[in-house]
Amino acid sequence: MDVSMWDGSVDRRTFLASTAGVAAATLSGCITTSAQPPDVAGNCESGAAGGPTLRSGGSSTLFPIVQRAASFWMSNYPPTDREYWGPSQYGIETDQRLADYWAGKYGFEPTGSSSPPFQVTVGLSHSGTGLEKLMNGQVDVGNASAPVAAEFPEMSEDELASFTNHVVGVDAQPLVVSPAVYDAGVTQLTAEQVRAIYRGEITDWSEISTYDGPERSIQAVGRAEGSGTDTAFRVNMLGSADASMDGVDVRRGQNQQVKNTVANSNNAIGYMALAFVDQDSAPAIALEFEETVYRPGENLAEKSYPLSRDLHCYTWEGTSAMEAAFLHMIVSEFGQRNFVSNAGYAMLTDERRAEELDKLPDTQA
Repeated sequence: MDVSMWDGSVDRRTFLASTAGVAAATLSGCITTSAQPPDVAGNCESGAAGGPTLRSGGSSTLFPIVQRAASFWMSNYPPTDREYWGPSQYGIETDQRLADYWAGKYGFEPTGSSSPPFQVTVGLSHSGTGLEKLMNGQVDVGNASAPVAAEFPEMSEDELASFTNHVVGVDAQPLVVSPAVYDAGVTQLTAEQVRAIYRGEITDWSEISTYDGPERSIQAVGRAEGSGTDTAFRVNMLGSADASMDGVDVRRGQNQQVKNTVANSNNAIGYMALAFVDQDSAPAIALEFEETVYRPGENLAEKSYPLSRDLHCYTWEGTSAMEAAFLHMIVSEFGQRNFVSNAGYAMLTDERRAEELDKLPDTQA
């Protein structure tokens, strides 16, 4: 089915579920036509091979979180596997497999095997693309490292209201420099210096007082326009989502590409998600902002750090049973420790976890 031909005349959730069902039919000869659990849809025997599919995609910043969660889900570990599930460690009393437990909260029946009640896939692009695919019915969950209002500043409040926001973690974007620059003494910059570099007002490392080395032009690395990381950097450091960045020499589409560019240069500076930092190849530096020095490994997760930003999983016009089951797992203490903290990001506080869980539909178990 050609998604580009969808004209909105069919309910979007029905459309999404039907395309997932067509894919499943290839494997099982069974078509699901509802985003509800198979036994509710009435078209497939509960737990049929293949089953419906939850599609997620977008930000490379969130990819380590969501991809690991999907991997755990698809493996559907037994409760005796303490390394990957072990529910009693998190105050959960159940003898169910991992995906069976979380899906069961929203009415999905176990398959009776290691197969999960529904499949989960994760695509990799960036925030803007993920949110556009969410609008177009190509994914169920759009992953974004910047708020949708910042990604689509031209949208009206009514249009933005169709996006349902689920915050799953917190990222503190660090600034990174090439090892040669770090070794020459640039281990800290002021916010004013960073702004001047990205505006094209400071163009050589010799203009930084702590730099002790030969004249060396600055290679300012930016993220692709439309990525949540780029939008968050502009908003938090430069003042607006469309702030000028005349000093940028090269843009990269994903965090890993930024890291590789900085690591393989002798004059670069960049910004990227915390989970991708490697102090040997792309060392993070401290940032002085409003008389406070924020140091990697110490206080970057503080709300006052200007490059701290929420990590979002958006759904469209509410949250379906499939979406709620998967997101509930990520927001839970189990998910925060195994997917968010494990990826190098800051976990939600207990208060924020409660707020996010309250956004989800009522559980059935």
